[in-house]
Amino acid sequence: MRLTQSPRLYRTYQGIKNERWRARILDFFAGNQSLPLTYDPFFKFIFNPDRHADRLENFISSILGIHVKIKRILPVEDSLIDGETYLIMDLLVELEDGSLANIEIQKNGYAFTEERLSCYAADLLMRQYTRIRGERGADFTYHDIKKVYVIVLYEKSTAEFHRHGDTCFHHGKISYGSGLKLEMLDEYFLIALDVFKKIPYAEDNKSDLHAWLSLLTTENLTDAERNMRHYPWLEPIYQEIALLRRSPEEVIGMWSEALRILDENSLKYYVEELKEELDKEKMRIQEKDAEIAALKAELEAHKAQQTDQKS
Repeated sequence: MRLTQSPRLYRTYQGIKNERWRARILDFFAGNQSLPLTYDPFFKFIFNPDRHADRLENFISSILGIHVKIKRILPVEDSLIDGETYLIMDLLVELEDGSLANIEIQKNGYAFTEERLSCYAADLLMRQYTRIRGERGADFTYHDIKKVYVIVLYEKSTAEFHRHGDTCFHHGKISYGSGLKLEMLDEYFLIALDVFKKIPYAEDNKSDLHAWLSLLTTENLTDAERNMRHYPWLEPIYQEIALLRRSPEEVIGMWSEALRILDENSLKYYVEELKEELDKEKMRIQEKDAEIAALKAELEAHKAQQTDQKS
């Protein structure tokens, strides 16, 4: 095996401290398991917009429910006029009609809350606004701003996603209870991959979306063979993955990058979680201080009343 034949490559492999991941890497090279396609480097390998724009277009089309063409790939990190950095996104594309689609792959649903979803949509709108107003100057109107789509695939979703039976796909946009018809610009598409994996495999479901989700949740050779039987057009993708076994340097590099991103995200999530706990603790202390202050005031009033009575 080339992994052990190259001292440098083997040292990189040994530098991966997680035993479970090291075993997963060996299982991949042995042909027992697929790559974890929900990790950023592997996802971008499969949906590389420079080499496989058609795949990415089909994937986005299957989610949005409309046929789309990709006009260009946009930087995942941008800056405001004053130099402040926008949110960093996983994959951001501009579609032919000018709308923007942001695809996020999330390992842990608790790290991508409703507040964060709203911020990502707002960020996409501001990117459009800043760029288009800069390009059109005095000719700019708000009608120039197009739709923004926030697409999030959760590998491990929150409990809320598991309260909806066999529904793994959730589409949301702003509507008005009064029946007022206004087409707002932000739409959300949330997909719980862990819920999808629990749904019995539907052999009669030939939709492209079902095929893509089956690909992304592939774990072993049995899954791959079953998916290729039902969706023959996935076979070239599985062959491309299999060919990577001949390029251990590339695979180990992608795996190291995936784990680096995972560690960074885990640290950010831990810091956010810790900050949230500290904020809750501060709130509890403030509530206790208010209770103590109220008790002190009540005690002082009681003492004053006793003094009056003695007088």
